[in-house]
Amino acid sequence: MAGMWAKAREMAQMAPPERNRWVDFLRALSILAVVFGHWLVAAPYLDESGAVQGGHLLGILPWSQWLTWGFQVMPIFFLVGGYSNGVSWGAQLRKAEPGHKGLYRDWFASRVQRLITPVFPVLLLWAVLAFGMTMAGMDRANVSMATQLALVPVWFLAVYLLVTAITPLSLKAWKRFGWGSFAALALAAVAVDWLTLAHGVPYINFINFLFVWVGIHQLGYAWQDGKFGSVPMALAWFAVSLAVLLGLTVYGPYPIAMIGVPGAQITNSMPPTIALLALGMTQTGLVLALEPWGRKLLDNLSLWTATVLMNGMIMTVYLWHLTAFVLVMVLAWLAGGIGLDVYPGTAAWWWTRPVWIALYLVALMPMIATFARHERMFGPIRGGRTVPRLRVVLGVLAICIGLAMTAAISIASPEGLTGVRLWVVALPFVGAALMGFGPVYGWFASERE
Repeated sequence: MAGMWAKAREMAQMAPPERNRWVDFLRALSILAVVFGHWLVAAPYLDESGAVQGGHLLGILPWSQWLTWGFQVMPIFFLVGGYSNGVSWGAQLRKAEPGHKGLYRDWFASRVQRLITPVFPVLLLWAVLAFGMTMAGMDRANVSMATQLALVPVWFLAVYLLVTAITPLSLKAWKRFGWGSFAALALAAVAVDWLTLAHGVPYINFINFLFVWVGIHQLGYAWQDGKFGSVPMALAWFAVSLAVLLGLTVYGPYPIAMIGVPGAQITNSMPPTIALLALGMTQTGLVLALEPWGRKLLDNLSLWTATVLMNGMIMTVYLWHLTAFVLVMVLAWLAGGIGLDVYPGTAAWWWTRPVWIALYLVALMPMIATFARHERMFGPIRGGRTVPRLRVVLGVLAICIGLAMTAAISIASPEGLTGVRLWVVALPFVGAALMGFGPVYGWFASERE
């Protein structure tokens, strides 16, 4: 760990002075909030018969649903993504040589590689575990529950890749229409919710995965362009957005919880609603109002080094934190259910949370030490040659479908000899290979574009 800190400190000292350190800090903060939120809200316990029940804190303690306004910070990640993608694509355009044909394909393939490479180890590990548990005779429902719980965070990557894929279009829309590009997406999200809630149109609400998240992504462009350039402007945005959020949830039809609650008829996150969009707008106003203070705070080398260190392992922490959770739960169960006999939400349960979170951290540390290096293992895309456009499209579709199915239906199968949905596991690998990277990319390599 000392070596990682020393490397992070070296990188922190090399950061150019014009870099907006608040962007990096918010990226790290949002992932950490999600991690601790997951560790808090998942509340398994042993019932009177000794069976493990998958308790959910938000369903057991309704008042805790308000906590999701602080812990559901994926909107901040998309806000930061808009800022970073705008900067990155703009730099790509400026340094491009005249007549370069593969500009977008090279840029996007590189972004995909950085996000997806850390997924391969955790996906392979759980495929092997699911196979092993099935062969050992474990109940397939329990295998599926454990596997899906550990891998459910990958849903975010599927959506984020699609949002990133249209960066040139969304940025062009921002440059041409400004706030109008955000307003159009917000109105489209309102229309989708209206059709869903008022008219019961099935499945149309899934379109809001794009309307809501691209909308928040647009706010990142606004930030980059200085549209939130003053603290009063950011605070006004925060106040108005908070009023809208309260109106939609406290007085409107949307639930308070910004993640799914067992038994709830409406979820604000799967797929996202305009209430989640309002939360993202509220969080945007708040974090940008704090930006001058935060940037001054990050002049402290130790804090900035910690931020650099976290950003260097951010995907590892995100992808493995629920594997650490499952590991601790299994060990507690094997030890006779120690600690699992406390019912969630009781005083004893709250007092023991620091102990459990410390155990999750201890379990996560070896995973970070082992797998964080995969976040830095970025080889050349097809040896530096431009990837054909069709392969980029097919590749990203394969990756996104594979990740979406991993989160939605689990890689564990209730049928079949292996107990694993091999096609779900394979899709991200095939997609990476089509795009020119990954463990099996050589299968698809060709000498001609």
